[in-house]
Order: sequence, then C-alpha cells, then structure tokens
Amino acid sequence: MDYIESGTRAFRHASLALFAGGFVTFSNLYTVQPLMPIFTKTYHISPAVASLSLSVSTATLAVFMLFSAVLSDAIGRKRIMSISMFAASLIAIATAFAPSFRALIAMRLFLGVALAGVPAIAMAYIGEEFHKRSLGRAMGLYISGNSIGGLFGRLATGALTDWFNWRIALIALGALSLLFSLYFYYALPRPNHFRPKPTSFKDTGRKFIGHLKHPGLVALFICAFLLMGGFVTMFNYIGFLLTNPPYRVSQTLIGLIFLVYLTGTFSSTWMGKSADIIGAAPAIKRSLAIMFSGTVITLFSPVIVKIIGLAVFTFGFFGAHAVASGWVGERARANKAQASSLYLLFYYAGSSLVGAFGGFFWSGFGWIGVTALIASLILSAFILTYASQRLAEREV
Repeated sequence: MDYIESGTRAFRHASLALFAGGFVTFSNLYTVQPLMPIFTKTYHISPAVASLSLSVSTATLAVFMLFSAVLSDAIGRKRIMSISMFAASLIAIATAFAPSFRALIAMRLFLGVALAGVPAIAMAYIGEEFHKRSLGRAMGLYISGNSIGGLFGRLATGALTDWFNWRIALIALGALSLLFSLYFYYALPRPNHFRPKPTSFKDTGRKFIGHLKHPGLVALFICAFLLMGGFVTMFNYIGFLLTNPPYRVSQTLIGLIFLVYLTGTFSSTWMGKSADIIGAAPAIKRSLAIMFSGTVITLFSPVIVKIIGLAVFTFGFFGAHAVASGWVGERARANKAQASSLYLLFYYAGSSLVGAFGGFFWSGFGWIGVTALIASLILSAFILTYASQRLAEREV
C-alpha cells in the first residue's frame, strides 16, 4: 500500500490530526508550569516541591509509555491514541476540583498515565505510515503541534488565572482538549501499514533490550534526556526569576513569555526539512549551537533581552527535538514503537529529574546556577550527537 507523501490530501489530514494530538498532549501536560509561583505562595511550599506538579506527570508519562507501546502493537495505534486523548481531557477538567496540593499531585499523576498513549505511538505512526522523503516534514509538523499546545496551555492559563482563577483555567483547557480529541478521531487516516501482532511483556522486554544494545540509538536517548532536562529547567525557573524583585512581572505577562514557543513551531518544521537535505546530525548540532546561544543571552539583565534569549533557546530546542525524534524512527529498523517509547522515556525522565533538580540550583546559586546547569547539558548533548553520527556512518 502507498505511503503518505507531502502534497497529498492524506498528508494534510494526517498532519493536522497529529498536530491536534500534540496540542492536546502538551497543552495539558505543561499547563501548571506558569502556576508554580502561585502554588509556592498558596501552599507555602518550596520551588522544588511546586515543580512536582509537572514532574510527577512527566515521570508517569515516561514509564507508562512503555506499556502503551505494548498495547498499540496488539490493538492499534489510532485506537490507543484516541482513548488516551479523551481520558486525559477528562482528567484535566477533574484536576480543577482538587481540594489540596496533594490531591492535585494525584490528579496530575493520573494525567501522565493517560497521556502516555499519545507521544510514542504518534511517532511510531509517522515512522510506519509516511514516506521516507516526507518523514522529516511530518515529524516537524507533529512537533510543531507540541510547541503550539505548550504555548497555548501556558498562555491561556496565565491569562485566565489573572481574569478568574487557576481552576477556571484548567476547566477551559480540558474542555477545549475534548474538542480537539474528537477532531483527531475523525481526521486521522486509518493505518495502512500496521498489522496487529500478539505480544507479551517478555517479548517486549527483548525488543527494548535490543534497542538499548544499539550504541547510536542509546546516544540519541541520552540526548533526549539532556535536551528536555535543560528545556524544562529553563522554563520552570524563569517564572520565579521574573516574579521576584526587581522584575515583579504579573501572571498574565508570565504566560505571554511562552509566546516564544512560536519560534519552536517554525524551527521544528524548518529543521525537519533541513535534516532531509543536510542530514540529521548536522541539523541537530546546528540546533544545539542555537540553544547554547540563547542560554547565554538570558544572563543579561533587561527583561526584553531575556525574552529574546528564551526565543533563541526555544528555536534551537524544538529543532533539535524534531530531528532527533525522527532520526530514532529512521535508525530503528524494526520495533519502531518501542524505540520511540525509549526515546520519550529518556526525554520525560529528563523533564522530571533535571526539572526538579534545577530547583536546588535556583535556590542555591540563582539564575547563574540554572544557566550553568543548562549549558553543561547542551554541551554533553553535542558530544553525544557527534558520537551517534560517527556510529551511523559505520553502519552504512
């Protein structure tokens, strides 16, 4: 059967549906990020504890993606993604009624479990259904949905919290997610290249171990950990910096800062196209250099300069992530869902562990400490990308 190629009607429908899937996932996953300073003041907790409202979701998402990969092999990619999106939307609405911070954390844990059925399966769907010539563009469009969802969730949360309160904000975003979930279900083309196959946890474990024995893939998995760890750390603690003296920025303005995600929407597609031309590794290294530059720029004092730095940093991050995630699907010759799950396991583990750990750098060393941590992660990712490139050249 034919693969989906750019310029066709099937490509348009599939890309927009996957864009909606990324939107629902990331708008709900990161909606609490601009609320962390509010949680700190409301519940009298430290910034590191407040960051658990995000970290617990990304941690459970990372773990349960491994199980969703097993289920998708048996009952289908589209079915798992659709169920996950509807469940996550309902849990997002229920979170607004949490009576305490502990209850909120519990709901966010369940949200991570529900969302686990989207990211890795979407990447596997793209790897299976799209033509190789269109793979970079398709993955870029999906990642752009992630960035738009993350942007909208944060921006809407900040504004609605100022106008009403954070509970109303969560209800509104959950309701919108339900509508996007319906669109996804009706718009995503039925898979043509997926064949259900019986599986077991033993068999799945063998597949995972097989990928973990592939040095080039392992290098990309660790890159995902480092990149996402640095990205979440940046946005977790920039809010604390700007709501404290001498800036004292309002919650609405904190939400507006996330408009820099628009640069990620562009870079994920642009870098995806570039990777189809110049190769994945050069595109990733170029993106990492941009990320590093943005990190340095945020050290300067004026708010507008910090925002420019955030925009440059975000541009680089989404470009690197779009290309690296697509490269994983290409280099995994078989069992692509498991390869994507491992990539995202490391990706969200970085979000959970480094994102929370960054709180100690903020409390102990301020913004200089946070940026030093992020810069070291980017440099490590650059080295690993180079290593993965050399290994890929030997495989040819």
